[in-house]
Amino acid sequence: MSGFDPIAVGRRVLAAEAQALEAQGQALDAAFAKAVDLLADAKGRVVCTGIGKSGHVARKIAATFASTGAAALFVHPAEASHGDLGMITGDDVVLALSKSGEARELADLLAYAKRFAIPLIAITADPKSALGRAADVILQLADGREATPNVNAPTTSTTLQIALGDALAVALLERRGFQSEDFRLFHPGGKLGAMLRTVADLMHGEVELPLVTEATPMRQALLVMTEKRWGIVGVTGPDGKLLGAITDGDLRRHIDGLLDHTAREVMTPGPKKTVPPDMLASEALARMSDPAPAVTVLFVVDAGRPVGILHVHDILRAGVM
Repeated sequence: MSGFDPIAVGRRVLAAEAQALEAQGQALDAAFAKAVDLLADAKGRVVCTGIGKSGHVARKIAATFASTGAAALFVHPAEASHGDLGMITGDDVVLALSKSGEARELADLLAYAKRFAIPLIAITADPKSALGRAADVILQLADGREATPNVNAPTTSTTLQIALGDALAVALLERRGFQSEDFRLFHPGGKLGAMLRTVADLMHGEVELPLVTEATPMRQALLVMTEKRWGIVGVTGPDGKLLGAITDGDLRRHIDGLLDHTAREVMTPGPKKTVPPDMLASEALARMSDPAPAVTVLFVVDAGRPVGILHVHDILRAGVM
């Protein structure tokens, strides 16, 4: 097409939506805080609903709530009229999306919410619409034009809906003190789950620990080092705390008369690099890779005592990069 510039179109669309998002942020008021209160106080679930493009957005918002610790589900408004209303209880909160607020498919669900006094949060552009009049809280969409100048296709409006859903989910998780450890429970698979795994999830336990006491003769320490096959042996004191470690480098430095020494005499004090069991595996990998010096194995230490051992291969096999 003559004169068509796809890059210019893309920039125009993104600029229009960015401008609308800025306006939406400035428009947030006490209604948003009230919506968060309703969600936080709910004993049941967040029931997200909408039809058409708003329905697709509602599904995404439900998934976001669920992944951040708030029980949530999507209920299709048409299916609700044919039996699925029974899925919604008096302990739930309904989050309904409709730009116009006049979607006929929502009528039965709105009536059901009013009949059983189920709190209703509306995301709509028109607070005087049927949805707006039925709602306990209205989150009004900012007055931003759709990104299609000649065709009124849902673009900017659905972006605003998604953003408001994200804002509600994040505000709710921060109010509840939701942490990365909690998030990991809902994302055990895939790259995200791998990145949120801890050292305790991947480490080898006490049975596999290569440990000797400081007075252990090197002849015996070598046997432990060979048996455990980690290329390292930890040296502990009378209180069980880790005093140091013996590596291949230490063996080479003490090769003359090695078997006449004790473990304490050969070990490198420290060791310089250990990790706690609650550290993220990704952080442990970064510590291993630190060039001062880079290592392939770490002792896992809790209150000074070794409780496990972690190899770089354990981290890589888990998908942590």
